[in-house]
Amino acid sequence: MTFKKLCSLLLLTTATLSVQAASVWKVSSDKHTLYIGGTIHILSPEDYPLPREYDIAYKAADKVVFETDMIEANSLEFQQKMMAKLVYSDGTTIDKVLKAETYAALKQHMEERNVPIAAMATLKPSLIAITLSIMELQALGFTSEGVDQFYANKSQVDGKPQSWFETPDEQIDFIVNLGKEDESGMIDYAIKDIKKLPEIINAMRDSWREGDMQAMADVSIDDFKADYPQIYQDLLVERNNNWLPKIEGMLHDQAVELILVGGLHLAGPDSVLAKLAAKGYKIEKL
Repeated sequence: MTFKKLCSLLLLTTATLSVQAASVWKVSSDKHTLYIGGTIHILSPEDYPLPREYDIAYKAADKVVFETDMIEANSLEFQQKMMAKLVYSDGTTIDKVLKAETYAALKQHMEERNVPIAAMATLKPSLIAITLSIMELQALGFTSEGVDQFYANKSQVDGKPQSWFETPDEQIDFIVNLGKEDESGMIDYAIKDIKKLPEIINAMRDSWREGDMQAMADVSIDDFKADYPQIYQDLLVERNNNWLPKIEGMLHDQAVELILVGGLHLAGPDSVLAKLAAKGYKIEKL
């Protein structure tokens, strides 16, 4: 999603440039082929050039399919619309929404980064989770556009058609509702995950760059699924299920598609790749 997972989850980053494999797969039915690539929504400058497998799939594709309309999602109008829905406008403040212990942990987290808690006062929990993750990744040097934005820009310049699974407005609604059943739990998880990020970043990089989905699941999914099953269901499983019939439709049309979605949508037992394999489609890593 352009709106980056609970962000640090989808913002899996890259490994050393000597690694040649990548998170790109060829998926085939008996009559048709498409490509699926795992994306990273924010990269560091050192991550470019991207692995050549992405370019191989891009050149073979007639169109590129993203999670959402990347061009619209980056427009000023859309950013304003997003903020209007993700900021409290009725006088509510975050200290009244979160459990006392969660708010205290958030305040401490912000103080450790020399950012006043007042900066978060009117933000809804889902936007706070995103903001915390982006802040941490930027501090770690991840300041460059991600795989999806790179190919959105490239395909626009090349005149290659684009499509997407979710409209930007649908993604806003999704983010607004994310974690509503357990908003404190979502913030607790974001803080916990961020504190581990500097330690596990290389493992996350390796798993993405090598296309090792089992390693990606081990590093990023297993604890998340066990500790926060509802957020996991909303964030990954439900969306993967929604996308699957659309992907199957692409496996029966004439165009060759390159589908670019967040890396965790391709890892673990509930992944898009696992669901396609279970339906009998041939999956080959480039």
